[in-house]
Amino acid sequence: MYQAKKVRMKRLFRRGKCLDVAIDHGVCNEPGFLDGLEDMGKVVGQLVDAGPDAIQMNFGQSDLLQEIEGKEKPALVMRVDLGNPYNADRHRVMWAQLQNDQEPLLPALQMDAACVVVNLFMLPDEPDLFRQCVNNISRIRNDCDKYGLPLMIEPLVMQDNSIRGGYMVDGDREKIVTLVRLARELGADIIKADPTANAEDFHEVVETARCPVLVRGGGKEDLRTVFTKARQLLDQGAMGMVYGRNIYQHENPRQVVRSFMAMIHDGASAEQAWDIYHSEK
Repeated sequence: MYQAKKVRMKRLFRRGKCLDVAIDHGVCNEPGFLDGLEDMGKVVGQLVDAGPDAIQMNFGQSDLLQEIEGKEKPALVMRVDLGNPYNADRHRVMWAQLQNDQEPLLPALQMDAACVVVNLFMLPDEPDLFRQCVNNISRIRNDCDKYGLPLMIEPLVMQDNSIRGGYMVDGDREKIVTLVRLARELGADIIKADPTANAEDFHEVVETARCPVLVRGGGKEDLRTVFTKARQLLDQGAMGMVYGRNIYQHENPRQVVRSFMAMIHDGASAEQAWDIYHSEK
C-alpha cells in the first residue's frame, strides 16, 4: 500500500507544503476551545471558500466537509484519538484513547481522509498517560501502512498543570527534539510539533524528524506576532502549519488562511501576510 500512502500525501501536501486548519477541538471537552466553532457548518463553508490544503476534523463532523461538491476542496485530516489533558484543572486520572476502539481507522477510510492524526502526550509525572499514547500509536501504525493512510503524530511536551493553570506547552528545545525523535521511531509519516521557545532552534526538530514537520499553533495570540513566528519557523525548515484557534477565533478567518497560504506556498514575509489579511474586510 506504499503507493496509496504516497497518493494521499500528495493530496495533503499540495506543491510540497501544507496548511492544515484544525477544527477538531470538540473532543477536548474545554469550552474555551469552542469559541468560534458554534456553527460548524458555517465554519467549514468559510474555510473551504478560503482554500487551505487541509481541514482537520473528527468523524462526527467530517460529513460537513466531505459532502461539499468539487475536486478542489481541502483534504480531510481525521483525528482518531481523544484525551483529557486540555482542561484547566488536573484530573484524578489522565487518559488518552482511540475514538473507535474496535477498528480505529475505519471512520477515516469511510470518509476518505487523506491522513490520520494521534497524540503523543508527555506530561510531568504522568507515565500511564504516556504509555496509553504509545499503545494507541502502536495499534494503528501497521494498519496505516496496510491501508495506505499517512500517520501524523502530535508530540506534546507540556509543563506542570500548577504553573499556569492548565497544561501549557513546554518550549524546551531538548525535550521537543527528544519526543519528536520518539515519534519518528514509532513510525510517523508526518510530525505536528510545537515550536521551540527560540525559533532559531527549530531546524533541530526538522532534522530529527526525517519526515515533513508541521508547526502546531496552540492558543490564540496577536495575529501580527503569529505571522512573525510562522515566518521564522518556515525559514527553519517547517513544511507548513496546523493552526486552529489562530485562524477560526480571529475576525476574518478567510483572510488569515490566505495570509498563511501566501507564507507557506509563496514565501511571503510576515509583513506581506499582514497586508494580505487587511486587503479585504
